[in-house]
This record gives sequence, structure tokens and C-alpha cells, in this order.
Amino acid sequence: MVETALVDWSRLQFALTAGYHWLFVPLTLGLAIIVATMETIYVVKGDEFWKKVTKFWMKLFAINFAVGIATGIILEFQFGTNWSNYSWFVGDIFGAPLAIEGIFAFFMEATFFAVMFFGWEKVSKRFHLAATWLTGIGAAISAVWILIANAWMQHPVGMEFNPDTVRHEMVDFWGLVLNPVAISKFFHSVFSGWMTGAIFVIGISCWYLLKKRETRFALASIRVATIVGIIGTLAVMVSGDSSGVHAAKYQPMKLAAAEGLEDGGTRAPFSIVPGVEVPGVLSILATHDLDGYVPGINNLLDGYTAPDGEVVLSAEEKMARGKVAIEAFKQYREYKDTDPTLAAEARARLKENIDYFGYGYIDSREELVPPVNLIYWAFRVMVGLGGFLLLLMGVVLWTERRNRLKDMRWLQWIALLSIPLVYLAGQAGWIVAEVGRQPWVIQDLLPVKAAVSSVSVGAVQTTFFLFVAIFTLFLVIELRIMFKAIKKGPNVEIE
Repeated sequence: MVETALVDWSRLQFALTAGYHWLFVPLTLGLAIIVATMETIYVVKGDEFWKKVTKFWMKLFAINFAVGIATGIILEFQFGTNWSNYSWFVGDIFGAPLAIEGIFAFFMEATFFAVMFFGWEKVSKRFHLAATWLTGIGAAISAVWILIANAWMQHPVGMEFNPDTVRHEMVDFWGLVLNPVAISKFFHSVFSGWMTGAIFVIGISCWYLLKKRETRFALASIRVATIVGIIGTLAVMVSGDSSGVHAAKYQPMKLAAAEGLEDGGTRAPFSIVPGVEVPGVLSILATHDLDGYVPGINNLLDGYTAPDGEVVLSAEEKMARGKVAIEAFKQYREYKDTDPTLAAEARARLKENIDYFGYGYIDSREELVPPVNLIYWAFRVMVGLGGFLLLLMGVVLWTERRNRLKDMRWLQWIALLSIPLVYLAGQAGWIVAEVGRQPWVIQDLLPVKAAVSSVSVGAVQTTFFLFVAIFTLFLVIELRIMFKAIKKGPNVEIE
């Protein structure tokens, strides 16, 4: 088995790249809808003021968009460099949505982005507006294919294992696309981007109010952003509910870890913080039934029989059947060209135990439990900040509509300082989604330590620190350019 240090450094490098990339993606998704809405107001009203408002936020969108592309390309390359076993094992499935994303969505974004950013005086108002909306749609399409690929890792469907090629092969493309986890994940991620974009616009606009500059511009921007943000946050809550149900069904260990639930049962309590629980709420959230059964960490390790009669094997039983599957696979490969009868018997045993194949690489039951404290608190950071930001947007919109916001400096400061909080909420959500899946790269199918490339620890460490330097440089450059553009302002008015 590969050494632990290689797995840990490879995971850390991928986490670094994904974490940096997700600093840019949600703002792209959120600013796209806000900018398109502002330009729609301009086209409908014909007011040049809204054109200047749109062009200012479009400039910040373009800066963020460019850096996001750079980090995304590096992220996808890592599947081949650091996770080659994973890419070989499931590349026929995982590669399909990424290829579609690259060929279709990327070119759609690039084409219409050029018209949107450079075509103001070269095309008609309506054509330009269409290009702006299509840029945002292209960004969402990019997200949907990436999230389909990610959701398949959470809940693998639409494939069969081919022992002759040693690969999982796609047998149901639409099963992959319509994976219920993918649908929930898409809406949850995209609408969280709306929230990110909204808080960004509100915070920057409040900076102008604090500086007593561009007041009309700031208040108009806040009006659009708060409406988009509130809609997005409410949609995040709805999609988050379905994500919880899917986690209970397909990834019960993740849910148990997120709740710190050691021993489950019916009418399972929801933990607000350690020692403070609300009886029955977790059962409602996980099953939409007060009497729904929710297994805890110990139940999942020891095995249990659910109230509906479903029998879940213990960790040791799954590991034993996984080893049977691996041994049967080896025997099939050994006998397929020399003894068809023994090969057929081995293939039958493999098929019977294939659902536990990944467990054959697990050495102890403790490996099956993700870091509970990290996931528990990340979930509460995500939910707590989401609730706070929804309240903030509601208060900001209410005060703006009553012409009070421009005089409430304390609220302006809160809005400005909340910009980092929306990013923290997004990162916490991905910690729950990805760390909560450990030790699996693909749920129940392929553990991390069986997916890593055969490279030296030193090579991964070297590239890790290179990426730290490069990504930090990207971030510093982006922030400097953005701060310069923000300081310059939209030049809409002089006050």
C-alpha cells in the first residue's frame, strides 16, 4: 500500500487548489446574474446611469473571471498528475462531463464574454444584453457539468465494472446526468454563488457610502444585489434540505459526522452546539419524518437492521467482502485465458461482492470515520453564517427602501466586513461535502489511498509549495487590480 505521507500531501495539494479555485467561482456565478440584471434595467429604461453601473461591476466580474479560469485549469490537470489511478479506474465516466464542460461551456463563456466586455459600441443593445445573459448561462453550464462529475463521486451511478479493462465504464449517461445528488448540488452551489455575489456588491457599495461617494450608484447597486442575494439564499436553504436527505440516504457516515451523532435511532436530535440538542429535528431533516431512523457512527460501524428491515453490514463484514471481491478479481485475471470455468466462477464472486470492492483496501474500521470535529463545526459555520447573511441582506434592503441606509454607518461597516464571511461559509460547505466523504474518493468504491499516483512524496511537496506561491500571487494581483478599480470608482456622479 502507498505510504501515508504521499496520500496526505496529495490530498493537501488538491485541497489547496480546489480551495483557491472556489474563491473565484462563486463570485463569477453571482456577479454574472447581478450584472445581467443591471444591464436589463438599462435596456428597458434606456437610462445611461444603469449602463455605467453595469460596466463598473462588469469590470470586476472580468478580473475575477480571468483568475478563476487559470486556477480551474490547474485543478483539472491534477487528476492526471496526482490521481492517475483514479483517472484510469473511472476516467471513462468522470472524464465525460469534464470534456463536455471544456468543449461546450468554456467556449460558450469565452465567445459571449468577448462580446459582453468588448462589444458595447459594436453591437446593438439587445444583442449585447443577450451576450451578457449567455455569459452567465455559460458559467452555470460549466458549473453543472463539473458538479455532475463531483456528484458522481458522492453517489456513483450509471456504470459497471469491466474486469477485462480494469475500469468502470459508463452504461447510462442520463443516469449520470440526472443523478439526484447532482441536481441538488448544482442548485446549492449556483445559488450560493448568488449569495456571494450579492454580499460582495453590497459590501463594496457600502464602502462608497462610508466614503460618501457615488451614493446613488451605491444604493442602486445594493437594491439589485439584495434582491438577488435573498432569492439565492432562500434557494440555498431549499437545495440544502434535499442535500441533507441525499446524504442520509447515500452517505450516512457524512451526516452522522456532521451531527457528531455516535448512536442514532428514531426521532434523532439535531445538535445546535455540543450539549444543546433539539429532539427529533435531525430525523425530520434527514428523512422528512419525525419517526425516521438516522444511524449514528457506531451503528454504521457495527452494522444494524433499520426499522424497514434493511440490513446494513458491519465495517468488518464489508471489509471481508471487499477482500473477497479483490481476490476474485485477481483470480479472474489469472484464469480468463487458461481456465474458462474457474474464470467464470471468479467473475461471479466478483459480481456478487463488487459493491464492497473499495472496502477491501480498508485496513481498520477507524479509517471509515472522517474527522468528526472538523465536519461538525464546518457545518455549523456554513449554516450559521448563511442565516446571518440572510438576515443582513433583509435589514439592508429594508433600510435602503426606507431611505435610512445611507445614514447608518454601523450597518455599512457590518456589510463591508461581511465580505470575507460569505467566502468562509462557502469554504466550510465544501469541507463538509469533501472531507465528510473521506476515506473515499468515490463513495464506497475507491478509497483515497488506492487512487493516488505513484510519485514521490518530495515531488508532491515541491509542487505544493510552488502552487502556494503561484496561487497567492494570483490572489494578490487580483485583489490589487480590484482595489484599484474600486478606489477609482464608477465615475457615475460626483458627490
